[in-house]
Amino acid sequence: MEIILLEKVDNLGGIGDRVNVRSGYGRNYLLPKGKATVATPENIAIFEQRRAEFEARQAQDTATAAERGARIQALNLKLVAKAGSEGKLFGSIGTIDIAEACTAAGVAVERSEVRLPNGPIRMLGEHEVEIHLQTDVDVAVRIEVVSDGEPVADALAADDDTVMADESAEADQSAAADENAGDDDVPADGETPAV
Repeated sequence: MEIILLEKVDNLGGIGDRVNVRSGYGRNYLLPKGKATVATPENIAIFEQRRAEFEARQAQDTATAAERGARIQALNLKLVAKAGSEGKLFGSIGTIDIAEACTAAGVAVERSEVRLPNGPIRMLGEHEVEIHLQTDVDVAVRIEVVSDGEPVADALAADDDTVMADESAEADQSAAADENAGDDDVPADGETPAV
């Protein structure tokens, strides 16, 4: 299927380029989104008349995305997650979590715009994430992932110490009970032994 691109599309071309794409990609994505039109003689003539309009719209969209990118880059994102004593997260931080954090900080970001080049974040510390706003506008954002409190491994160790203290107290009580159990056969002061 031959189409004319009405805006710049990643890995395909720029405004006015005539390209061949698979029918499904053209019909189901490019045409409904208004990114392209079918390359018929009538559409080619209409496009040439409106080329300046499409280029102006593309320039405006790029400027808007660049402004939004500057606001995103100014953000200091700090995400809180549960982690073990070695800094490994229980679970991970993905595109949805990062998009929600950006939106909560005041700049709307869709999860489809977030790029995680190394996969989901699974460790505490600082990480760099790429936000892809438009074909020509990519922004790098630093995210700090911190633990939500004491590491769970330390909490488990504290629980183990408590359990061990409880067990030793029970052992002391049972030892004292055993000592008292043997005392029943021995007469107390002033008692006569039973025969």
